[in-house]
Amino acid sequence: MQLTQDAGLGALRERVRDLAARHAPPRQARTGVRAPEPDEVPALREWTGLLFAEQLLGVNWPVEYGGLADPHPLHESVVADELVRAAAAGPVGGGLLAAGAIIASGSTEQKDFFLPRIRSGEHIWCQLFSEPDAGSDLASLRTRARLDGGEYVVDGQKVWTTNGQHADWGYLLARTDADAPKHAGITAFALDMKTPGVTVRPLREITGTSDFNEVFLDTVRIPADRVIGEVNRGWAVTTASLAHERSSAGGGASLFGALDRLVRLATEISRDGCPAIDRDDIRQAIGKLAADVHVNALVSAFGDSRSLHGTGDVGDAPVSKILFSEINLALHEFGFELQGHDGIRVEGDPGVWDDGWWQDGFLYARAFTIAGGTNEVLRNVIAERALGLPRG
Repeated sequence: MQLTQDAGLGALRERVRDLAARHAPPRQARTGVRAPEPDEVPALREWTGLLFAEQLLGVNWPVEYGGLADPHPLHESVVADELVRAAAAGPVGGGLLAAGAIIASGSTEQKDFFLPRIRSGEHIWCQLFSEPDAGSDLASLRTRARLDGGEYVVDGQKVWTTNGQHADWGYLLARTDADAPKHAGITAFALDMKTPGVTVRPLREITGTSDFNEVFLDTVRIPADRVIGEVNRGWAVTTASLAHERSSAGGGASLFGALDRLVRLATEISRDGCPAIDRDDIRQAIGKLAADVHVNALVSAFGDSRSLHGTGDVGDAPVSKILFSEINLALHEFGFELQGHDGIRVEGDPGVWDDGWWQDGFLYARAFTIAGGTNEVLRNVIAERALGLPRG
């Protein structure tokens, strides 16, 4: 396995740091992947457009749509890593996810219309996959689309839709053949979120923010030319998109930032009249977490190496995502518990540690064990598809 990076990637890291320092809009202090406030959206559209214009994003797209002729396989991974390290926002919305589907399966007309607008930041996308009774078991979705002349009429409900309240377009999955086998009969659509019958309702979460939404689709009419790929073949269109989401969830640059915060917290908090970091049990616990963070980085690099050499398999992205999410949860749980009784304080309390960052992070960290497929489901994916074990 080759873990070193060439000089070109070093120069790329410098480019991202410089651009972020000069142009990135302020990032919310909260942890995790959070939807912006409405007044932050215009600046994030502009920032997204700049990242594409500087060819930091979308480099794997066809050259005629702004991609590079021979991009480094780790280009976008490095960019994502440096944006986290610089505490700079990434692109707003799910445009990269939708673009992947459109590039692989969309028509020429769809590529010509959507891709330039994703690159400019004009279009913010959301992902309309999960449903109240079909989250990780996505193939059980019940939203229906029936053909009526030159349009599909869609009825159903989606939930856990990040940035739905800001989105211009939705990457929608709906069932178009009720009699087909479970993973068949599903079609992917590009949905204009301003279409009559689309209702977006933000969900207030335990963190006090509204990052997710539920979306109601009541007799929504979608032109037939907005089908992405083939009718009833939407499962094939979306599986590659989900693999990308799971892989990106496991990058883990944020873990090093959380680890640094944890060490500072243990230095500032007192235990028995001395800094908590002076206690053997605290140091050992932090040492174990530090080892886990470095293991996560190595596993991620190992996955990159396998991908570069064409030796990867279906288990790589789920392994990376599971490891990242569970280490992230353990880090935030320990930082929260380290505060003792002060852990009940929240943002705005003058006595709270680190402006309430740990309390917010503790509440949010569980989301990463669910996003991109629950860890329980992904363990089944690893067992059945990567290891070839019999289904339970």
